[in-house]
Amino acid sequence: MLNKRIVLPEAWEERMLRAADYIISENIAQIILIGEEELIFNEARKFGLNHIPKATIVNPSTYEKMDSYVEMFYELRKNKGLTKEEARRLLTTDPLYLAVMMIKAGDADGEVAGANNATGDVFRPALQIVKTAPGISTVSSAFLMVLKDKNFGTDGLILFADCALNPDPDARQLADIALATAKTAKSLGKIDPQIAMLSFSTKGSASHAMIDKVVEATRLAKETDPTLKIDGELQADAAIIESIGKKKAPGSDIAGKANVLIFPNLESGNIAYKLVQRLAGAEAVGPVTQGMAAPINDLSRGCSVEDIINVVAITANQAS
Repeated sequence: MLNKRIVLPEAWEERMLRAADYIISENIAQIILIGEEELIFNEARKFGLNHIPKATIVNPSTYEKMDSYVEMFYELRKNKGLTKEEARRLLTTDPLYLAVMMIKAGDADGEVAGANNATGDVFRPALQIVKTAPGISTVSSAFLMVLKDKNFGTDGLILFADCALNPDPDARQLADIALATAKTAKSLGKIDPQIAMLSFSTKGSASHAMIDKVVEATRLAKETDPTLKIDGELQADAAIIESIGKKKAPGSDIAGKANVLIFPNLESGNIAYKLVQRLAGAEAVGPVTQGMAAPINDLSRGCSVEDIINVVAITANQAS
């Protein structure tokens, strides 16, 4: 057990409660549920869930730390025009704000939400209160793609980014995505990241402003972290197939051996992960949020109980 405290602000939702019950039973993490205790327990009994009483229940209307949270939130956002009255209203009526404030105050280690809220609603309070990690200005996402063919990546594991958040990152944002994904590869994948910055060109085989962006992003990432194992621009086949990598990018330490693929935009990343998932039968674990100062992960509103369990486990690992 990692013993990390993960807050689930959508505690009234059946999938969340079923996932929380399993997580508690398997000692995956400590669970904090936001809501009225009686309502949560009644729902748990209705679904035959026996472990929910072991969760910590935080009722916004009676929470003993609410006054200190209101003061903290006000101090954080008063320069943006937030009043104490508005701070109290948000923290007592919107569980997404309260969940993030618990993390900021050190009373929770991470958050998982999104089963009933849009991505923008999940990340708005997170960006206002927890903010991004030092040295990173871009919040992004990654999928851990677990392939049946173990010849690719590291024993079949490849990370794809960004596939969920940034529609058209500029060079600086693309560099941030590469840096953040390298950390995710180490912390979650337990692999040594070898990063390919993808494009439709390999080492000048074509000329376009879109390619220039990838080249500049590679330079910025190397400048930020000279120890980073990264190369670009590379086409996808040159990045993951050794014979093609040697032919198209001779002398590259990454070509043909990449286990982290950074896509030039959201369109290509999202299409790629879905195609690999469906056509190659890969397991797509995520999306994992990267770049936040604390682990806060967003779910698809169509998520399953298993999806929630996996993301909570990932969040607990990120908090370690």
